[in-house]
Amino acid sequence: MKVKFWGTQGSLPASVNEETVRAKVFMALQASQGYTLDSAEAIDAFIDKELPFSVRGTYGTNTSCVQLENPDGDMVILDAGSGLRDLGLSLVRSGQARKPTTYHFVMSHLHWDHLQGFPFFVPAFVPGNRIVIHSYHPQAEECFRRQMSGQFFPIEFDQLSADISFEIREPCTPFELAGFQVSSVVQNHPGTSYGYRFEKDGKVLVYSTDSEHKHDAYEENYPFVDFIRGADLLIFDAQYTMADATFTKANWGHSSNVIGVELAARARVRNLVIFHHEPTSSDAELEEFLFNTRMYCNIYHQEAGSKLGHERYPEKILLAYDGLEMDI
Repeated sequence: MKVKFWGTQGSLPASVNEETVRAKVFMALQASQGYTLDSAEAIDAFIDKELPFSVRGTYGTNTSCVQLENPDGDMVILDAGSGLRDLGLSLVRSGQARKPTTYHFVMSHLHWDHLQGFPFFVPAFVPGNRIVIHSYHPQAEECFRRQMSGQFFPIEFDQLSADISFEIREPCTPFELAGFQVSSVVQNHPGTSYGYRFEKDGKVLVYSTDSEHKHDAYEENYPFVDFIRGADLLIFDAQYTMADATFTKANWGHSSNVIGVELAARARVRNLVIFHHEPTSSDAELEEFLFNTRMYCNIYHQEAGSKLGHERYPEKILLAYDGLEMDI
């Protein structure tokens, strides 16, 4: 199973401005002092080996959109945030956008940061393509249509040339989709969000964004632990620090890196990917957030090791960025 992240920010697209780019250039030049960079190869090696990710790259600007690559079947896309535009453009460049294809959108919920990319998804304008939008929210079609109504967008939803349909199911009913077995869980978020578990060929991916785990998460039989148990990859909304999640932003519908680590450890999740980043955080701050998350994982295992056993979970912790690809 191959996963590609096209949008990883929370709440709204976060711009990269001139000041940010200039600061990165300054830090890169400052770090290059004393190096001989007289060839393209030397420059590439310096960038890749000597510069931290927060200087040589960026965690991105787009809101939630994740692609499950499915070589033997239809394309599966998790949420339709602004990252969907970049996915669509990549399909244009490869020529795939004009080949008749079925695209399945699986929606966590209907807040605007999770569907604002759809009006800019080029394959939706191409005859012969088929788009199926899967949701547990009865209002899904209304929301997609409303954002492309005359008050908000110059092109009406009915002007799209692809064959577009909506599959609205009873909440949490499992289903089969493009070879994946899909189950779900209700999540604590304003307007109600759903997490999804995808299983195929012995591999398990859980997509859990826009979910707030509160004090009941520490109960021994917390249902979410069973939902994510044994996952090869858990994509987890950890927009906040523990302090923010507990005090200043309690009840806002998002969780912390601390609870993400603890839930993943209890459920023996192999790979934890932090997702839905705080849009006011800089790349350097997000990099520090990742460092602190990994440090907390070390501390947690030192204190709870006897209870968890000798094996260490999660085995790997990553911070998602626009363009990240993973094989599981």
